[in-house]
Amino acid sequence: MRTTRVALCGLVLVLAVVMSRSTASARSAPYKPHIDPVDFVTTIDNPYHPLIPGTTRKLLERSREGLKENVITVTHDTKVVMGVTCVVVHDVVRKPGGAIEEETYEWFAQDKHGTVWYFGEDTKEYGPGNAVSAEGSWEAGVGKGQPGIVMPGVPRVGDRYRQEYGPGAAEDMAQIVALGDSVTVPLGFYRDCVMTKEWSLLEAGTERKWYAKGVGCVRELSAEREVSELVSLTKP
Repeated sequence: MRTTRVALCGLVLVLAVVMSRSTASARSAPYKPHIDPVDFVTTIDNPYHPLIPGTTRKLLERSREGLKENVITVTHDTKVVMGVTCVVVHDVVRKPGGAIEEETYEWFAQDKHGTVWYFGEDTKEYGPGNAVSAEGSWEAGVGKGQPGIVMPGVPRVGDRYRQEYGPGAAEDMAQIVALGDSVTVPLGFYRDCVMTKEWSLLEAGTERKWYAKGVGCVRELSAEREVSELVSLTKP
């Protein structure tokens, strides 16, 4: 047992060092994607991340704090960021009992190759005593902020990309783990899903997400086994 524990501890230490170096490399690597407004289209119809105005998705999240509700609405509003006209998505997370925990306006656009880009967010987190934090807010083109990719036009296993880039505020990463996966959530059974591994360079932990054709994200599973699943979908 002693030998096994030492070996396991050594393996964990090696993995930790490798992950630390990988994270440090990703954070230090220069990142400034070429963005030309003429390369973008007006409709976001990527099969795995469609954002059609009037669409609403509701997910329920089972966490240590209890059951939370996440309602994501694709609005008819737009916002121009770096010369690109983005679709505005309203994302609200409610605590058990109904109080708003987090409210975010997110800005997305799709290029001619079908890739969906994330251009920033205006977010507010509500804490005890009516405290409000906008710490996670960022906008591409402002300061060092740069747009990231939320879904490639042609997903391939192994694809790795930045989802957002607001140094010190938003540094999420993703990697395509599987194609053609299947998942069952309260709303139903979905096949031919894209599964990703997603993480932040600013904090520990990873999560898995399943993106279904014609819907978008239908399930999220964190390393702490907290799960968020699609329970309703309203399309225009």
